Amino acid sequence: MHHSALDSYVNSNVIINIDNCAPYSTNSTADRPLIYRSLQHQRQQQRRERFLFIFRFFRATVVFGLALACVIFALQTMGWIFAVVIALVALLLTRPGWRWFYIAGATAQRDLIALWAYIKLLRYTKRHERLNYTVADVFERNVRAHPEKVAVVSETQRWTFRQVNEHANKVANVLQAQGYKKGDVVALLLENRAEYVATWLGLSKIGVITPLINTNLRGPSLLHSITVAHCSALIYGEDFVEAVADVAKDLPSDLTLFQYNNENNNSQTQTDIKQSRNLNVLLGTASKEKPNKTQVNHHDKLVYIYTSGTTGLPKAAVISHSRYLFIAAGIHYTMGFQDDDIFYTPLPLYHTAGGIMCMGQSVLFGSTVSIRKKFSASNYFADCAKFNATIGQYIGEMARYILATKPSEYDQKHRVRLVFGNGLRPQIWPQFVERFNIAKVGEFYGATEGNANIMNHDNTVGAIGFVSRILPKIYPISIIRADPDTGEPIRSKDGLCQLCAPNEPGVFIGKIVKGNPSREFLGYVDAKASAKKIVKDVFKHGDMAFLSGDLLVADEKGYLYFKDRTGDTFRWKGENVSTSEVEAQVSNVAGYKDTVVYGVTIPHTEGRAGMAAIYDPQRELDLDVFAANLAKTLPAYARPQIIRLLTKVDLTGTFKLRKVDLQKEGYDPGVVKDDLYYQTSKGRYELLTPRVYEQVQSNEIRF
Repeated sequence: MHHSALDSYVNSNVIINIDNCAPYSTNSTADRPLIYRSLQHQRQQQRRERFLFIFRFFRATVVFGLALACVIFALQTMGWIFAVVIALVALLLTRPGWRWFYIAGATAQRDLIALWAYIKLLRYTKRHERLNYTVADVFERNVRAHPEKVAVVSETQRWTFRQVNEHANKVANVLQAQGYKKGDVVALLLENRAEYVATWLGLSKIGVITPLINTNLRGPSLLHSITVAHCSALIYGEDFVEAVADVAKDLPSDLTLFQYNNENNNSQTQTDIKQSRNLNVLLGTASKEKPNKTQVNHHDKLVYIYTSGTTGLPKAAVISHSRYLFIAAGIHYTMGFQDDDIFYTPLPLYHTAGGIMCMGQSVLFGSTVSIRKKFSASNYFADCAKFNATIGQYIGEMARYILATKPSEYDQKHRVRLVFGNGLRPQIWPQFVERFNIAKVGEFYGATEGNANIMNHDNTVGAIGFVSRILPKIYPISIIRADPDTGEPIRSKDGLCQLCAPNEPGVFIGKIVKGNPSREFLGYVDAKASAKKIVKDVFKHGDMAFLSGDLLVADEKGYLYFKDRTGDTFRWKGENVSTSEVEAQVSNVAGYKDTVVYGVTIPHTEGRAGMAAIYDPQRELDLDVFAANLAKTLPAYARPQIIRLLTKVDLTGTFKLRKVDLQKEGYDPGVVKDDLYYQTSKGRYELLTPRVYEQVQSNEIRF
């Protein structure tokens, strides 16, 4: 509180008790000692501030005098250039202080490399915007440059750039002949294969937008993803006949179905769903030449990519041609990818990581990308060796799964020089790079729909990116103070947001600038869902920013570290507990098993107690050893009070663990069919029976 504000409270005979916010009248004799102590503290604070002011003024005067003398001497003996340099040094000494030089020296190389990459990215995006290039235009340029170079390779396919382009042209010509035109929406439900890329590329040539449907969806979720995007057609692979048939009767009557069959089934003339058309037959007679000219623009919509759906139904995020170029080129320049690199990704092509960041290296830069239908931890580096990959991709918990595999001859028998992705936990980072001999890890952070995207390009363990301390306004991202439960920004008296200090957790945001591909927020197809991700009046009235919903923290050097999702952090025993940090430690102690941590309510206690759901279908976990080892790695307040041993686990398409349903079920043995255990006062985990549950509810057993 400022002095003037405190004085006004004292003069009005009311003072605030900060502990419970109850007003005390100064007319009460019992309260006078409290006021006296407050005024004494106030006077001491004023004396300290006066002393600091005099000291700083004296220091600045001395430094300024010496600097002025040096400048005059430099002007007389060495010329005006040296004088300017000395003046700048003096300015830095008097304003930022010596600490600035330490930070600048420690981060200059990192910042300059990133700045150069950012300049190349802006030059790339501006050039393509000026030429009004679409993604297909850039791809066709690569086709002309090296038509017989391999673009996409898998266990069963090896397609050149020419083959991908010819298939894309066929798709475009078929759909154009069927009457589809610019602005129409045709969804794609297909496994990882070369035709996947060729299909949405072909549709983009005639201006058709392609929602990329998550291949794991079934029933209501699948139906929602098709209808929320206002699709007029759906192209699906034969592997998804049953899934489509289950929702076919509920699809809009004017929606057309196209079934695509695999290589061994091309001769089939009928489809499994009666009202569906056989796309193979139509493609068989289609022209390989470029379709009739359609005016598709650089900023037009290209595809819709759905969120993972960890909470609620999936939301369709809009990806324009300009956005695709920015994302793929951004990681290309920042991570130092080369056009002759061979990439390996077992990730689904319907998500940003696999479909844009990795496949974009082939589409935009002419690299070869090797794909796999489904991720296999034990085959990851064996595949890298087979495809001669130089760069591998991971996401979510994949790195932990790979690390948990048995040692193999392929652990270091590969050419991978760099792996990139997001979700490599700092707790296993060193073990991963040492075992598999990885020279560099490129960790990135970002949301498909957002504009707050960052990258860690200098191998700093655990960091997901950084913000420059020397040039913080070059890339306008920030961490602001917010409620960790709701994510709502905490505003100052003027109604604006507040920046977090170093090492203070807050919500990550990105400034929105319309028309700038790096700062644009295209949001979702659903306008209401988009509005929830925007915060207004951030640092000045009228400005806007994308609200990530993630809690991050920045250290003194500007390195950013992920803390948790807002709402996932909970408070127990007066301490804030981050579920992501506890999950990492519990998983490590449990032998890298799948783990979900969340807070649950226990009657007669404040806050929420930690509960960990661990995937252990074979009951391999020794709970006594587990409890003893956990006590060595986590403080008492962060250790899970309740353990649930799962017999099955539910993952999203990006290998993220779902926790919403688990949290709702809680720890009632009458509801939960898995074995439950609770932590006793001695630190051991014992079976949580219906009788124990009743004792917990009645406060007979306390935590």
